[in-house]
Amino acid sequence: MTPEKARETRLRHGPGLERHIRCYRNGRDITSRPRGVMVIDLFGLTAEEVRTRFPAVYQHVMDHVKPAREARLGGTKDSQEYASKWWLFGKPRSSFRPALRGLRRYIATTETAKHRFFVFLDASVLPDNMLVNIASSDAYVLGVLSSRIHIAWALAAGGRLGFGNDPRYNKTRCFEPFPFPDASEPQRACIRSLGEQLDAHRKRCQEAHPDLTLTEMYNSLVDLRAGQPLSAASQIIHDDGLVSVLRDIHDDLDRAVAEAYGWSPELSTEDILFRLVELNAARAAEERSGLVRWLRPEFQSTTATQAGPRRGDGGGRAAARPHRAPGLAACAPERVRAVRDYLMQTPAPVAPETVARNFTRARLPEVTAILETLTALGHAKWDAAGYRA
Repeated sequence: MTPEKARETRLRHGPGLERHIRCYRNGRDITSRPRGVMVIDLFGLTAEEVRTRFPAVYQHVMDHVKPAREARLGGTKDSQEYASKWWLFGKPRSSFRPALRGLRRYIATTETAKHRFFVFLDASVLPDNMLVNIASSDAYVLGVLSSRIHIAWALAAGGRLGFGNDPRYNKTRCFEPFPFPDASEPQRACIRSLGEQLDAHRKRCQEAHPDLTLTEMYNSLVDLRAGQPLSAASQIIHDDGLVSVLRDIHDDLDRAVAEAYGWSPELSTEDILFRLVELNAARAAEERSGLVRWLRPEFQSTTATQAGPRRGDGGGRAAARPHRAPGLAACAPERVRAVRDYLMQTPAPVAPETVARNFTRARLPEVTAILETLTALGHAKWDAAGYRA
């Protein structure tokens, strides 16, 4: 519904409903312009409670939503859940909603987009299922995710989709196994400040120029970095979006995040990926010994304890859950390169045992983990016959 319709609904149906009418964002709202759409979100209420407290809303949802849900009822678990909980908007995420409690904002990115950027959304905003959402209000997290290092990982680990073959951000491959840096407090403060600057700069430019989109700003940033001459239309976007300032913030952020990792900001993309694979391996070894580097320890450690024993992840994430990141002891980037080079030189698929036998003092679990990581990053393939480049 529109904001006007939402105001009318709140006035007509009494107090308390305002908590259940929320702003809504999908991918296009993020990459282009927010449409101002609002939805009725009755999460936390039973059908009986909705009928008792908001009878007119109950009738509206029963007349317009329930029949559509029942018409799509099939043999899948999702369709059955949608039909049985017909008064709820979409499919509530049982782990994400509790993770938002106490937060004033959270981080979101579109699942499929030409450019990979992360933004803060107010906690009152209800996200579409095609947004990937991270329950953290910390600009340090947004800063690391917005850096060249994470973008390189996300592009390598994620897939491609759509007419433009746009990169797809898969949370189980792009976010959950990503190892965050072991940053000092001064380094965290620096990255946090730059993350705040980045989010504020983009929002300020869009507020001043409502027709300006983030996609346009990042198109201009790509042209600016490539040294391409700007057309008249591109120059307007550059000026309205203060894209040279945007570039400076990103450059400063890239340097600060690289420093937090202890790496040179001039590393090639290939070197970044191999170092991240190595770091992921070291973190997995730490977690097997009981050390987990939570992003939100006050929330995640409690959640993990309540859920029982489990493995951690390669870097920590906003909602505690086990992941499928490779479990191996720390190894040098050269060793990872050696395994990949061996696969490239081997014409037929090979088993991990065969690969391990070709390296002195190589342990099978370590080699297997390297193979799994290379596969997750798209540098190797696996089928029933074995691994191949």
